Amino acid sequence: MQTPNGVTSTLQDVSRRELPEIVTVQLQILLEAGDLQEAKAILVPVQAPDIAQAIEGLPKAMHALAFRLLSKQEAIIVYEYLDYSVQERLIEELKSQEVLDIVEKMSPDDRARLFDELPATIVNRLLEQLSPNERQATSLLLGYEAGTAGRIMTPELILLQEDFTVAQTLERIRSVNNASEMIYYLYITNAAKRLTGILSLRDLVTSQAEEKIGNVMTQEAVFVYTDTDQEEVARMIQRYDFLAVPVVDREQRLVGIITVDDVIDILQEETTEDIYTLGGGVQSRGDGYFQSNLISVARKRVVWLLVLLVTNTVTGSIIKSQEDILSKVVTLAAFIPLLTGTGGNVGAQSSTVVIRGMNTDEMGALKPLQVVGREALAGALLGTILGTIATVWAFFLQNNLEVAIAVGTSLVAISILASVSGSALPFLFRLLRLDPALMSAPFITTAVDVLGVLIYFNLARVILKM
Repeated sequence: MQTPNGVTSTLQDVSRRELPEIVTVQLQILLEAGDLQEAKAILVPVQAPDIAQAIEGLPKAMHALAFRLLSKQEAIIVYEYLDYSVQERLIEELKSQEVLDIVEKMSPDDRARLFDELPATIVNRLLEQLSPNERQATSLLLGYEAGTAGRIMTPELILLQEDFTVAQTLERIRSVNNASEMIYYLYITNAAKRLTGILSLRDLVTSQAEEKIGNVMTQEAVFVYTDTDQEEVARMIQRYDFLAVPVVDREQRLVGIITVDDVIDILQEETTEDIYTLGGGVQSRGDGYFQSNLISVARKRVVWLLVLLVTNTVTGSIIKSQEDILSKVVTLAAFIPLLTGTGGNVGAQSSTVVIRGMNTDEMGALKPLQVVGREALAGALLGTILGTIATVWAFFLQNNLEVAIAVGTSLVAISILASVSGSALPFLFRLLRLDPALMSAPFITTAVDVLGVLIYFNLARVILKM
């Protein structure tokens, strides 16, 4: 069907990846034309995550207008999928009651995550207006340290007793199904609310109606504590292929669950943070790089660029101090960028794989010295291969065997140095409680530039007998 504006409202035969972008374009055209009825109609067959992405793609001035096209129930679902910056903007632009209705219906963990990004004055105002139960649930989560299981869990779950029969359990699930975010797993507690077992929905529905769930449940329950780091929670759910994991306090009382959709958000958040950190710490939690203020971005990136600027000044001073050998063998200068550049790349590769291994526990039982030794051997192997090629290439370019040998041997030594630096520095910075991803790259570049040039000229002096 074609609208009067020539915009097609048929979204069939469109790939899922392209759908939000197409909806954004159609929405913008219709909103600019004032055709709110047709704009509302094209959102009907679209899923909530795609609607959220489509709204985010609109100009900021249209976010609230597009959001108001949704029914109240749709708005509550879509809101949880929106970026925090858009959520915050909608809170400022929508009427107080509209905001309260949405925030009231959010799951406690998503609400707590949103409150983390909002100014304290807005958070306090919203908390005061929530119902007592929702206020208590949200305050509970906000009381835990950021980045822990307690902060990201949802306290909404169905608690059962061991002496319940299968029939009683099914009846209880039917009566309180809206009280839990996840019913694929059921959690059994004793009178003190301590976790005693877990029952899958599959085991429940395949058991006899009169069977006690205490006889069907799994007693060896895997759980995490409220202060367990969120990355460790993500690794545990990935390791055991769970859909959810229970969260207990230090007295092993069940206080909530963390679901797999929360873990996906954690993994994306942590991976994005690590990648941006490798780029110079250009992202703060909750801020998108391409949505950040350019002044803020430049301020974050300039620190390490200044470090590298000073480093290059030191490297330049070292090169200047070698004027005597350079004046006699000028061709040595031509290979300095090749050596420092290759060394920087080798070091960056080592630091990247080590930092990734630290974040994913991929190293297993390997100790830091074993990892560094392994990377040193890899650097020696890489250096031998690259050094041989560089020797042949340098001789071909300059027709000077001694210079070619100096370049090749220097490349071997620099590759080993870069690999050791790239693998050792992340462990050192973690020991010093510094972020390895943020600190490693500039220090590796510093070490390779300064020491690499020193190695090169000293080897050249020995080989050229100068």
